[in-house]
Amino acid sequence: MSKKDYYDVLGVNRDASDDDIKKAYRKLAMKYHPDRNPDSKDAEEHFKEVKAAYEILSEPQKRAAYDQYGHAGVDQQAGMGGGFGGGAGGFADAFSDIFGDIFGGGGGGGRGGRSNVYRGADLRYNMEISLEEAARGVEKQIKIPSHEECETCHGSGAKPGTESKTCHTCGGAGQVRVSQGFFSIQQTCPTCHGSGKYIPDPCRTCHGAGRVQTHKTLAVKIPAGVDEGDRIRLSGEGEPGVNGGPPGDLYVVVHLKAHGVFQREGNDLHCEMPISITVAALGGEIEIPTLDNKARISIPTGTQTGQVFRLRGKGIKGVRSAITGDLMCHVVVETPVSLTSRQKELLKEFEEISAGEPGKHNPRAKSFMDKVKDFFA
Repeated sequence: MSKKDYYDVLGVNRDASDDDIKKAYRKLAMKYHPDRNPDSKDAEEHFKEVKAAYEILSEPQKRAAYDQYGHAGVDQQAGMGGGFGGGAGGFADAFSDIFGDIFGGGGGGGRGGRSNVYRGADLRYNMEISLEEAARGVEKQIKIPSHEECETCHGSGAKPGTESKTCHTCGGAGQVRVSQGFFSIQQTCPTCHGSGKYIPDPCRTCHGAGRVQTHKTLAVKIPAGVDEGDRIRLSGEGEPGVNGGPPGDLYVVVHLKAHGVFQREGNDLHCEMPISITVAALGGEIEIPTLDNKARISIPTGTQTGQVFRLRGKGIKGVRSAITGDLMCHVVVETPVSLTSRQKELLKEFEEISAGEPGKHNPRAKSFMDKVKDFFA
């Protein structure tokens, strides 16, 4: 029976890169692996085809021979002792990477007894700032947990006068080979966790970790215009890496404190401004606060509660915005309290005068009452 084209088996073009070939192989091998399809002969055959295709296309010399002569070229290499055992970086590496995931292996150890190298974890710091600080920008000092070399053991993790020993499980390789059916895979050593060594007598200060927890102070520059939930990344200020891995990052998450006057909505600010019934009825000029200073606005005659006055450019310029937001002043007509006898007398007189023409002086009230009459009619 004629063999299938290896490029078709992996579903890649003939000019596919090495990474494309490896990705295609990983995807198909995971799909057709016998342990995931225990009762499927068809899946087993597909798995063997995928394996054979990757063994050829992952090796530059074998791929070149296959591209020029087809199956005859690689069959001739095998007959002359080329074999398909896989050179450095061939099937064995990808095989270990893939099926270490299936069976729960570490997956990060690699070949040649290298210890597992992991990037440090990212950290999050919640910072509260005022609205003024968010609008103008500020620099803050924060204290975060950190780790430094243990002074007792100088980072070795072993009690002074002792030292670590070669792991008896993996012989110092950091990896162990586990058989799974008809093949075997490399996994991180469960005893030494990839380091190749163990500490029989740990340091009492750091308990074998080689480092102790401490704190460090960092300066964080908060740019002008930040908003609730914005994040500022400090590269390399997270948890230190494992076995020489790079450190993680620190993310400072901004939270805005409640303000006594303003509420922020995007780049706009909102505030409520109480005015007297006299100013609302007769009109006038009032002074309102802004983030920078003060401003004056004119109140027209007959202003009602809820009317909004916009002051352009008196809001906040966001971090990613080209323009400054506005200040929205919401007017609230305030009912007077604690009236004197004379004030009450004057208000009653005003009410009596206004009662003759209710529609003229209280148009909204008249309109509402007309609707009520229509409803009960």
